[in-house]
Amino acid sequence: MAVSAQAVKELREKTGAGMLDCKKALEAADGDLTKASEILREKGLAAAANKAGRIATEGVVESYIHAGGRIGVLVEVNCETDFVAKTDSFREFVRDIAMQIAATNPRFVRREEVSQEELDKEREILRAQALNEGKPEKIVEKMVEGRLGKYYEEFCLMEQGFIKDPDKTVSTLLKEKVATIGENITIRRFVRYELGEGLEKKVDNFVEEVMSQARL
Repeated sequence: MAVSAQAVKELREKTGAGMLDCKKALEAADGDLTKASEILREKGLAAAANKAGRIATEGVVESYIHAGGRIGVLVEVNCETDFVAKTDSFREFVRDIAMQIAATNPRFVRREEVSQEELDKEREILRAQALNEGKPEKIVEKMVEGRLGKYYEEFCLMEQGFIKDPDKTVSTLLKEKVATIGENITIRRFVRYELGEGLEKKVDNFVEEVMSQARL
């Protein structure tokens, strides 16, 4: 079917995908914007891995302040073009990442950032725990590696479950967004501040509050 230029423009602004791809997706979806967006996502997933090495120097630095000003986050997320950086789809993704960081308090973006010193220290702790549990020496090392995976899931942003959909990781969410938008996207760095951090204070469950707000 013939699709209007306005529909193509609207889909492009929503997804950041190329005009020709938007036109073809709308034609395949009989003009349905939601279905066309899904077609673009499915089409892009197969090619997402090929985009991972492309240079991404545009993007945004997003801030997120939890209600009451008790937790603040700054995160830099990069894409390839200024056009995509301004789309609602990209901005929404960056906002979700900022909220994720506020809620889960990761220490690293990805596991490659964990220093060897940190890993050695964690392995030593996990090994001592396993031995104290009375586990046989021959299976302790396997247990340590398994529990180290849990460490990555807790402290590495890319391996955490997404707060709005725990069945997918942040890494999966990013790949889906790359597939939809058609550009490489990288979460470069972040900083998280918590009011009174490092000072003796009353303990409040800020994480639970942020996650609750994210689901509204």
